[in-house]
Amino acid sequence: MGAGASGVTVAKSLAQQGVDFDWFEKGSALGGLWRYDNDSGTSSAYRSLQIDTSSRSLAYPDFPVPGGWPAYLRARQVLEYLERYAAEFDVAGRVRTSTEVTGVEQVGDRWTVATDRGSGEYDAVVVANGHLSVPRRPSFPGTFDGQELHSHEYRTPEPFSGKSVVVVGMGNSGCDIAVDLARVAGQVHLSTRRSAWILPKYLFGVPTDRWSGFFMRTLKLPTPLARNLVKLLARVAVGPQERFGVPRPQHPIHREHATIGQELLQYVAYDWIRMRPDIAALDGDRVRFTDGTTVDSDVVIYATGYDASFPFLPEDLVTGAEGGGRLYRRMLHPDAPGLYFAGLVQPVGPTIPLVEIQGRWIARALTGEVALPGKGAMAEEISTHRRWVEKSFVGSRRYRLEVDFRDYAGQLQQDMAA
Repeated sequence: MGAGASGVTVAKSLAQQGVDFDWFEKGSALGGLWRYDNDSGTSSAYRSLQIDTSSRSLAYPDFPVPGGWPAYLRARQVLEYLERYAAEFDVAGRVRTSTEVTGVEQVGDRWTVATDRGSGEYDAVVVANGHLSVPRRPSFPGTFDGQELHSHEYRTPEPFSGKSVVVVGMGNSGCDIAVDLARVAGQVHLSTRRSAWILPKYLFGVPTDRWSGFFMRTLKLPTPLARNLVKLLARVAVGPQERFGVPRPQHPIHREHATIGQELLQYVAYDWIRMRPDIAALDGDRVRFTDGTTVDSDVVIYATGYDASFPFLPEDLVTGAEGGGRLYRRMLHPDAPGLYFAGLVQPVGPTIPLVEIQGRWIARALTGEVALPGKGAMAEEISTHRRWVEKSFVGSRRYRLEVDFRDYAGQLQQDMAA
C-alpha cells in the first residue's frame, strides 16, 4: 500500500521476482509526498520545495537521474523521475489509485486487507504509506489569537505578506519555509530549542553530499569522521555560522542531522530572519521565548516533524512496531510474519536508493531467497540497533527511524548474497 518513492520500487522488485501482488494508492496518481497538493492529503510539499540531496546521490541504483537535470531537483522533477521509473519497469499500470486501505487483519497465516472498494486475502502485506504526513505539534502554555498551522499545511508565502511570522523548528522544512517567507513577510522569527548545524548545498562548487560520499566511499572513513570533515570544510568555505547570527549547537554534528540550505545564514545576517530560542508561552497576539523576550506575531508555523501513522493496522501491531524501532532489519514485524514496512527509515545519507535495496530484500524474503532468522535472533538484532541509535544520536523522537546508509545497505546486501 502506497505509491510514493518506496511503493514504486517495491512494486518493481516484486514484479522482477515474479511475485503476484495488488497495489493500492489512496490518491488519484502515484507520487506520494512529491505530488504537490496530492489529493490523498498526504503530501507535505510546498511550492518552493527543492530536495536537499543531490540528484546523483538521490537516484535509484538501477535508474540514473536524466542527464542535464539540475544537481538539486525540485519536487515536480522528483515526481517526473518517479513516473519515468514506474514506466521504465512497467509497473505504472499495476497501481489501483483512488483506493484507500481501511483495515489490515491477520487471520491465521494469511492477511485480510479491506479497502473502500472491497477486500481480499493475501500471504503478505507491504506497508509503504510514508511517515511524513501526520503532523507532530508541540504544546506550549497559553493561547494564541493569530493563525497557527503546521508546515504540512504550508504551500506558498503570499498569504503571509507583510505579517510577523514565527517559524518553530530548524530542520530542513523549517529553514526552507523561513527563507521562503522572508522575501514577503514583515518579519520572520526562527525559534529553536538547540539550534542546528547549517551546511550549504555546495562546497567549492561541488554538491556537499558528494564530499561526504568521497570521504566515506573512496577514503573509507567512518561516518562520524566524514561528517565532521564536511563541517570543517563548510567553516573554511563559508565561515562559522555563529558569525552570521545562527547559534552554534552544543552537540557534535554527527549526533544529529545537519540542515542543508544555501541562503539561511545570509538571511539571518541581513536581519530578514531573526533567531529566537524555544517558545516559553503563547500570550494572545504575542509569543514569549525562554530568554524572556517577546514578539508581536500574526502567525506561528510549526515545522516540528511528523509521526508515523498506520490507522489501518490493529493497535497491538502499531505499538509493537513503535515507528520502526522494533522491526527486524527495520522492515519485518517479528510478531506478525508476513507484515513488512518499506521506507520506514531516516538514513544518514539518501533515502531513495536505500528503499530500492529494501524492495529487493522484501521480494527475496517473500520468495525464500533471503532466509529469515527465528524470533530470538530478530529480537537481538532489534536490540542492537536500538542501542546504536541511543548511543549515536541526541535524545529525540525524530531519531527512532535512524539508520546509517552504508552500514544498513551493507547488511541488506549481505542477507541477499547469503
